[in-house]
Amino acid sequence: MDNCIFCMILEGKIPSSKVYEDEICIAMLDINPATAGHTLILPKKHVQDLTEMDEELGGKLLMVAKKIGLLQKEKLGAAGFNVVQNNGAAAGQTVPHFHIHVIPRYEGGPELAAWRPTEPDKEELNVVLKKLTE
Repeated sequence: MDNCIFCMILEGKIPSSKVYEDEICIAMLDINPATAGHTLILPKKHVQDLTEMDEELGGKLLMVAKKIGLLQKEKLGAAGFNVVQNNGAAAGQTVPHFHIHVIPRYEGGPELAAWRPTEPDKEELNVVLKKLTE
């Protein structure tokens, strides 16, 4: 894609700090990390978001996320990691090229990806369930 920043990175037009690369993707450090070691995984094929992704590619990318998370724990001393993937501007996707964030989490580190759980009653849950399953 012509003016996709991630495609330009994949083409070597913009430098990146690669952590991992294989035939289907690269993993690189995020330039605006949530925590030290925050890594982005990009497929080499331009795919806008999860809705355009085939199952085989999606499965492979998730296994790369696992590999990166394990590296963050082993090499950076992370206590855990978040795997975050946004679809569409309303969900926080800022670059229209599918990517997965693997964010290492450290003991005592900042709160990330938090939301306030709601307490819907059984009727409200049933309305949503019906919409999703009909």
